[in-house]
Amino acid sequence: MKTTKPENNSHIFKGKKENKMKNTKKGFTLIELIMVTIILGILAAVAVPRYMSSVASAEAAAEDAVIASIQAGLESHATDMLISTGRAYWPTNPFDALKTKPAKYSTDNENADADGEWTFNQTGSTKYITHQRQDNSKYKWSYDAGTNDNAATNAVGTGIGARENL
Repeated sequence: MKTTKPENNSHIFKGKKENKMKNTKKGFTLIELIMVTIILGILAAVAVPRYMSSVASAEAAAEDAVIASIQAGLESHATDMLISTGRAYWPTNPFDALKTKPAKYSTDNENADADGEWTFNQTGSTKYITHQRQDNSKYKWSYDAGTNDNAATNAVGTGIGARENL
């Protein structure tokens, strides 16, 4: 009887073992996706408040620029009136001292009630410049033109007050 050697099938098993160990699936695991989502959430939580505060700061700076422009226009108007009439005075409506009015300037004589609107409200004895921001917050500045009803007694007023919530 012929003795046969047992077949060595170790190469078959070895190949199957290697195939089991290889990760042939492409893509991300659930844990990786969850971690990325958490990181993005943290970044958004930090970035959104900073963005909102920078928008508010930009709107306040734009308001300050408009008010400074009105103040400069008032000074120019008073100088022109001093030269032409002998008395320096400001107009009843401060926007009349500007050659170019701000965008969305309204003559409706009410408080600003639309996004970006500027108005001059002179109801009764109170006179206010009003502005509404994009976030619907409203601000006002008092305005005192002084007296300008009689050329002999015209006088410049105290001007534009500080920003206040409306």
